[in-house]
Amino acid sequence: MSRIRTIIMGAAGRDFHNFNTFYRDNEKYEVLAFTATQIPNIEGRKYPAALAGGLYPNGIDIYPEAELPRLIKELKADEVVFAYSDVPHTYVMHKAAEVNALGADFRLMGTNATQVKSIKPVIGVCAVRTGSGKSQTTRKVAAILSGMGYKVAAIRHPMPYGDLVKQKVQRFATYADLDKHDCTIEEREEYEPHIDAGVIVYAGVDYEAILREAEKEVDIILWDGGNNDFPFYATDLLIVVADPHRPGHESEYFPGETNVRMADVFVINKVDTANPDNVIAVRDNLFRMNPKAIVVEGASPIFVDNPEAIRGKRVLVVEDGPTLTHGGMAYGAGYVAARRYGAAEIVDPRPFAVGSILDTYKKYPGTGKILPAMGYGDQMVRDLEKTIENADVDLVIIGTPIDLTRVLKLNKPSQRVRYDLEEIGKPTLTDILSARFGK
Repeated sequence: MSRIRTIIMGAAGRDFHNFNTFYRDNEKYEVLAFTATQIPNIEGRKYPAALAGGLYPNGIDIYPEAELPRLIKELKADEVVFAYSDVPHTYVMHKAAEVNALGADFRLMGTNATQVKSIKPVIGVCAVRTGSGKSQTTRKVAAILSGMGYKVAAIRHPMPYGDLVKQKVQRFATYADLDKHDCTIEEREEYEPHIDAGVIVYAGVDYEAILREAEKEVDIILWDGGNNDFPFYATDLLIVVADPHRPGHESEYFPGETNVRMADVFVINKVDTANPDNVIAVRDNLFRMNPKAIVVEGASPIFVDNPEAIRGKRVLVVEDGPTLTHGGMAYGAGYVAARRYGAAEIVDPRPFAVGSILDTYKKYPGTGKILPAMGYGDQMVRDLEKTIENADVDLVIIGTPIDLTRVLKLNKPSQRVRYDLEEIGKPTLTDILSARFGK
């Protein structure tokens, strides 16, 4: 029999995982190419032979997704696998129509084909959309488990933007490990808060190999999801975070709705800043799709070191990049802090943007008067630094999960915004985790 000729559409995450778990040693299939989107500068390279297995001695080429129609025709593809996250359902089906019109099958892979099983308990934290508050929820769960006497490792959804062979299995326990692996701003935003709390972080490319290493040194695995993707590992407890600032999105985005239907626990976050009617709407939507899940309501209160430093100032607000771009949020914690603490003006950064930051605004015009902290490579970091340097403002408000002054040289005073999850009412995550994992 001839092998099924396959192209995998991705963004350097779920696509590589699907390949590793299902296609890598599967002689029924021939993976012809990967395509890439969402993340800058990941196309034009190869998935290397050292990771691709014996069926692919030359590795597998990665192309821009714009070339997909040409690739289907020229490579005579039989099927195309869609393998990235945080897109509207209509977007997925438009891609399906494009692929089907060219004669190929369109495939979405589920948990049976792609999830790896652990010998240790696994708790997953995922979300309905990027920017829902997944990171602070993960940190809260890690703190509760550590307080119960468990040693925990957070395994983070992949962000392999560098040398894929070197990134096969990565372990982070100190800031020196971040420097050793040349981590981007996006990676640091996810890893540093765990390290600050004394939690080991694993990440990389080959998630079965990563899991086997983590199992050697911890009691419980904490899957720290990315975007709104569903877990790479079979979970014993799945916590899904929803955002009442975007009511309705829990049933409108892929694969966030998959998470909703799989969840054991919902955390409806940001109830302190959302419209109460939207909180109710989200709760009703979640119950309609998954009435058995436990619901926890939470807030992400913000803190700054010196609120008075903001009052009366013309400020530039810098927020987490992915939340503003494919997450679709027009603002974040930095914007809330600027308004709450009396900034005289939130200055539009777009007239000062340069290089890749200017390109980001063109690609995501909804970002508006907030500066996305894009840092997928050295040039993007320098462009971000230059944009801030150019801005005619009194103060920079940093709303990202890390202190950007560790990776940027700022020529202006700054205030950093911090936020953590606080549950409101009962049950709490402590109640739920104690009932399931209490010693």
